[in-house]
Amino acid sequence: MPHADLTVPGESAAITGAGTGIGRQITDHLTRAGVNVAVNDVDADALDSVRTMNNDGNVVTLQGDASDPSVTSALVDRAIREFGGLDILVNNVGRAGPTKPCEEISHEAFMQTLEVNLGAMHSASKAAIPHLGGGGRIINLSSMSGKRPLRDRTPYVTSKMGVLGFTRTLAVELAERDVTVNAVCPGV
Repeated sequence: MPHADLTVPGESAAITGAGTGIGRQITDHLTRAGVNVAVNDVDADALDSVRTMNNDGNVVTLQGDASDPSVTSALVDRAIREFGGLDILVNNVGRAGPTKPCEEISHEAFMQTLEVNLGAMHSASKAAIPHLGGGGRIINLSSMSGKRPLRDRTPYVTSKMGVLGFTRTLAVELAERDVTVNAVCPGV
């Protein structure tokens, strides 16, 4: 099989929810490609681990809940201050939410899932867009569940389908600025 050259456009990125899991893997890949990365997570220990694994100075961290717009704004500001700009935003933060029939889910639990899975994406994108120049990238993490229903997962599936609508709309809005917006839909 031929070797693929997977270059990464840009010099700096901000990633929400990147202390573990897919976000952590994205961080590791980008740093190996030479990209400076500002990482957010609610888990301070996970962020310490990210810092330790990438101790060559191209990772900075910010602990906090990405569903709080002040946290996502601070993450973007930190990337710009530390790295002189922002080229890539990865909206990775997400929560599974409750797993039970819709009628057993409280309004608060439903809205909390949407606040994390969609609200954080909106606030991070809103903060990043003014700083993304031509060639900038926004990558939104959805799910295979964003394309198909799952029983007893109403808040999660609703939010992940919303990610696809958000992504498509933002792609149209930012096309004239030469900023691309894509969604990734991981599955098992």
